[in-house]
Amino acid sequence: MAYQLDDNNVNLSLLMEQNKNTYTKSEQKLYTYITENFEQIVYQSLTELAIACQVGEATVLRFCRKLGCKGYQEFKLSLARELSNRDKNNNHGTYIDKVRNNMIQAIEDTHHLVDDEQLQKAVEMINEAKTAVIYGVSSSGIAGLDMQNRLMRIGVNFEVITDSHNQVIRSNSVNKDTVIIAISLTGSTKDIINAVKIGKDNGAKVIAITNYMKSPLTQYADSVLLTSAKENPLDSGSLVSKISQLFVIDLLCTGITMANYEKAKQTKEQIAHTIANKLY
Repeated sequence: MAYQLDDNNVNLSLLMEQNKNTYTKSEQKLYTYITENFEQIVYQSLTELAIACQVGEATVLRFCRKLGCKGYQEFKLSLARELSNRDKNNNHGTYIDKVRNNMIQAIEDTHHLVDDEQLQKAVEMINEAKTAVIYGVSSSGIAGLDMQNRLMRIGVNFEVITDSHNQVIRSNSVNKDTVIIAISLTGSTKDIINAVKIGKDNGAKVIAITNYMKSPLTQYADSVLLTSAKENPLDSGSLVSKISQLFVIDLLCTGITMANYEKAKQTKEQIAHTIANKLY
């Protein structure tokens, strides 16, 4: 029996408690883990939760549907609403401090996740490639455009595609001399994964910039650069999460600049001279 989640009258934790006598042994493991790690679940991917509970992903999805959710993302959205209501009732300090602290923490956490070997591998892959293309949708697409702008200033030209339809089209024309930089906070965006898979099948190398080491996207990646600012469904597209992406992108661009120092220096000087003519 699938119990319907009524967002107006029943919170998720209460619904889970009321129905715990219907859970299988595997679902009971999920219930126990979720109740003990309530605030962390909203930042975990389907794969991460399944691994943490030592159950299959199908079990997680079945558990969500038993509570009346269509899938794991709807389950997390309901959980995020409940946590948001709790925060609203226990709001201490100003939102200014909260935003500042979250941004500082995002950079600190991402810094600790930086893998020098993976970073250097990504820089080498880009330097060796004849063509490079960046895939990202929504806020991750904005991060991709920022990367393109940064690299243009040192004479490195990247193609950025933020439309999912065009990403698939482009992936059909890549080859072994192409590197794809896929930016996805969750690593689970279907459109990005579909385009990356096609590109991989056609011989392209893949660099993933994502929050989750274990995600559908990283299965196709030759290099994984981790960010840390995980977001819940109600904060999708937040600046805090983009800050962590931009930090990793800045590291990658700096590495490319250092590997092409003389050319980068000359190009930056030319650009500075050109732009100066546009200023009063």
